[in-house]
Amino acid sequence: MASLAASPFSIKDFLKSFMLVELFKGMALTGRYAFSRKVTVQYPEEKTPLSPRFRGLHALRRYENGEERCIACKLCEAVCPAVAITIEAGERSDGSRRTSRYDIDLTKCIFCGFCEESCPVDSIVETPIFEYHGEKRGDLYFTKDMLLAVGDRYEPEIAATKAADAKYR
Repeated sequence: MASLAASPFSIKDFLKSFMLVELFKGMALTGRYAFSRKVTVQYPEEKTPLSPRFRGLHALRRYENGEERCIACKLCEAVCPAVAITIEAGERSDGSRRTSRYDIDLTKCIFCGFCEESCPVDSIVETPIFEYHGEKRGDLYFTKDMLLAVGDRYEPEIAATKAADAKYR
C-alpha cells in the first residue's frame, strides 16, 4: 500500500492535465482583467508616490559649518557588494583624515543601501532622486565634487528624510 502512495503517477493529476484545468484557470484570470478599467499615469505630469525609504541618487553631506562629513574610514567601500565605490584618503594639516578621492560608478551600483548603513557619520546617503540619466557611461561616474554638489542642493530633503526615518533605526 505504501508503494502506491509514493508512486509518481496519479490519476487525479492525469485528469487535471488532460482536461487542461491550469490553462482554463489562466484564461479566466486573463479574462477577468482584460475588460476591467485601466489606470494610466501620465508620467511627467503625474507622479506616483515614492516609498519613504526609496534609494536613488547618491550624495555626500556636509556638516552645518560647511565641512564635509566623510572621515575616510572606507567602510562604505569595503561593504559595497558591487565594488562601485573608490576612496583615497589623505591627511590634512590638522591631522584628521579626509577623502582626497571619492568616486561612485552608478553603472555598477545596485542601490542596496549598504554604503549608507555602514557610514558612522551619515556622510553618504541615497536620496529620493530617480530622475537622472547619462548619455555615455562616463556620465554615471560620480566624483567627490559631483556628490557634494548633489548633497548641497538637496540637503533640506535629505535631512527631512533622515529625521522621518530615525525612529525606525
